[in-house]
Amino acid sequence: MVSYRKRGNVWQYEISYKDRFGKYKKLRKSGFTHKSEAILAASQTQIEHPNLSSAKSSEEPLISYYKRWINIFKKNVVSKITYNKYQNTAQHIYEIFGDLKLKELTKLKYQEGLNSFAKTHAKRTVSCFHKQIRACLLEALDEKIIINDPSRKAVITGVERPKVNKFLSYNNWSKLIKNLNTNKIDEMIIFIAAVTGMRYGEIVGLTSKDIDFKNSYLNVNKTWDYKYKTGFMKTKTTSSVRKITIDNQTLYKLKEYLKLHDIPDKQPIFMNERNHVMVSAEINKSLTNKLECLNIPRITFHGLRHTHASILLYKGVSVLSVSRRLGHSNITTTQSTYLHIIKELQSQDQDKIVSILDNVTK
Repeated sequence: MVSYRKRGNVWQYEISYKDRFGKYKKLRKSGFTHKSEAILAASQTQIEHPNLSSAKSSEEPLISYYKRWINIFKKNVVSKITYNKYQNTAQHIYEIFGDLKLKELTKLKYQEGLNSFAKTHAKRTVSCFHKQIRACLLEALDEKIIINDPSRKAVITGVERPKVNKFLSYNNWSKLIKNLNTNKIDEMIIFIAAVTGMRYGEIVGLTSKDIDFKNSYLNVNKTWDYKYKTGFMKTKTTSSVRKITIDNQTLYKLKEYLKLHDIPDKQPIFMNERNHVMVSAEINKSLTNKLECLNIPRITFHGLRHTHASILLYKGVSVLSVSRRLGHSNITTTQSTYLHIIKELQSQDQDKIVSILDNVTK
C-alpha cells in the first residue's frame, strides 16, 4: 500500500509491505518537490522491488482505488466537466460492484457488471464507462496491485436507441418556425436554433448585450454550462467565436421577447425567474412535443443545427459560408458532416453544366 503526504515544502511516499517473515514494515522517502514526482518514484521502486508491493493493496475495494486514482491523476488535469464524468463513473461502479475488492474482480465478474450497466445505457455510454475503469485497472496492474487485467477483451454491448431523423425537410422546417410561440422560453430557444444553427450551449449563453439590433447579428463569444451549472464557459473552439447574421423578423421577435422578460444585462436571456436554464433533456422534450403537435417527424434538438446547415446548402449558400456560420474549426469538418448533401448538389451541378454547354454549342 502506498500513501503520500506533504512534509513542509516537500512530498514523501510511504510503502507498506510484508517482509519474508510476514511482518508489516514501511519504506519512506521524501524530498520530492511535486506529488507527481513522489508517485513516479514510488511506482519505480515497486517495479524494481516487487516484494515491496503490499499484500493488503489488493484488499482495497475497486471503488476506493478508483476514487483515489481520479483524485491523483485526473483532478485539476482534465476539465471540470470531464472530471464530473469520472465522478459519475465512480457512482456507477459503486452501484454495480459495491465494495468488491480488487483481488476479487475477475474477468467474469467484470463482464457481468458491464452487461448489467449495458441493460439501461447506450453502447457508446457503456464504452466510455469501460474505458475509464480500464485506465484505472491498468494503473493497478502497473503497480502490481493486481496480477491480471480483468477488463481485457471485455465485450461492449448496449441498448439500441430508436433511430431519429437527423434533419427536417424544408417544408417541415418552415412549418415549425411559423408555429412557435417565441414569447415562451423553450420555444424561443427552438426558434433561434432553427434560424441560426447555433449549438445549445451557445444559445443559452446569450445575453441581451450579445444581440446587435443595429447591425442585425448575434455575437457568439461564450457558452453556458447548463449541465453542471458552473456559469459561463469558453466556446467549443476559437472558431466558434463568431457573429451570426439574422433577419428582421428574428430581430423583431427578440425585441418582443426581451420586452416581455425583464432580464439583467449580464444574465442569460433564457434563464427563468428561478435562475434555472433548461438542460438538454428538457429542451429535447419540448421540441418532441411541439413536433408531435404539428405532425412533423421527430428530430433531436441538435438536429435543428443539421437542418439549418442542410437547407442553406440546398439553397446555394457556399460551404465556406455555412462552415463559418456554424463555427466549425475548418471547412473539412463541414464537408465531412454534410458530404451526402454536397454530393447531391454536385450531381445537380453536373446537370447545370451540361445545360449551359448545350446552349452554347447549339
